[in-house]
Amino acid sequence: MWDRLLTDCHVATMVPRPGDPLGLIMNAAVAIADGKIVRIGKRTELAGYRSAEVVPLGGAWVTPGLIDCHTHLVFGGTRAEEHALRRAGASYEEIAAAGGGIASTVAMTQAASAGELLESGRRRLRALMAGGCTTVEIKSGYGYDAASEIRLLNTVRALGRDEPVRLMPTLLALHALPQGADRDAFVDTMIDETLPAVARLGLATAVDGFCESIGFSLAEIERLFEAAENNSLRVKLHAEQLSNRGGARLAARFGALSADHLEHLDSEGADAMARADTVAVLLPGAFYCLQETVRPPVQLLRDHGVTMAVATDCNPGTSPLLNPQLAMNMACTLFGLTPEEALAGTTVNAARALGIDGEVGTLAPGKQADLCVWRIESLAELAYWIGLPGPERRIFGGQDC
Repeated sequence: MWDRLLTDCHVATMVPRPGDPLGLIMNAAVAIADGKIVRIGKRTELAGYRSAEVVPLGGAWVTPGLIDCHTHLVFGGTRAEEHALRRAGASYEEIAAAGGGIASTVAMTQAASAGELLESGRRRLRALMAGGCTTVEIKSGYGYDAASEIRLLNTVRALGRDEPVRLMPTLLALHALPQGADRDAFVDTMIDETLPAVARLGLATAVDGFCESIGFSLAEIERLFEAAENNSLRVKLHAEQLSNRGGARLAARFGALSADHLEHLDSEGADAMARADTVAVLLPGAFYCLQETVRPPVQLLRDHGVTMAVATDCNPGTSPLLNPQLAMNMACTLFGLTPEEALAGTTVNAARALGIDGEVGTLAPGKQADLCVWRIESLAELAYWIGLPGPERRIFGGQDC
């Protein structure tokens, strides 16, 4: 006997078929047992089976639960004053050079108590969940030593225990250089001490860095990635956001799960990513907030067959975005994605960007029963409405949450 049967619905499985990139099943039903999908098909095909609970959905649309594959969700304070500075003409680099930017968030994060970090992170996480997220990646990066990074990642672990959502923790080891720090000593500490300590504790599933003129060099990121490999951790990279440093090519060389931002990506980088099956994670919230003018080369990514994901990049300074549907809308209106690409970018492709596409991101037998039920007429509405309140039901592990 099944635990639940969702019926009288239309389903976007996100398992593509020829001429049908979303894998649509009209007049469908979804059977769930032990937290997983056990069968999916036409309603008439599943009508004769027994289920402990039958849930008629009245013609609603069902999609996989949304996946936010790039966030910086746990931090202290805000950087609302920087919003005013940018409106007055200050650049991201100028704010950082004056002691703002990431450095100011590090200071506020270190000043916050463990309880304050947990509760502020919970509020932001619940906002993403209300928008339909069933899986959320959360990076550290607002600490300058092993103890601070471990504190942040322990906060992520606590959130994952408390909330009905799957959290994917990432060690953002090389994010920003502390003011006045010895560069080589700092890089050595993060690579030789912090990364192995986090790996031993099992607090992260991947390692990330910021490859940029105001961040870290290719050589430093290469050392980081080598250490990640030695500690059996996958890698990803903030790359080509403000300039082309060759980060995407480096990420591809290490088989990175994803390279993110990519406004200044070139054809060589796109080709390398395609060959390595490295996902391009597009972050329109940061593009919007920074009032950037160079867009990620979406057509180049299409031409090279690079998988594209979409995420909020929720962070206190450059993308205080807590609505996954708005990220989808921005990806379409600012970057030129189609609504179908935006939906794939927050489901199946986002799962690939986290290396968990064998578990979530599509609706198929054996996958986790993480779903969203939407009271909409067509799937295009998910990337159309600005301020859509979220799904009618968010189902995590087969249960309404």
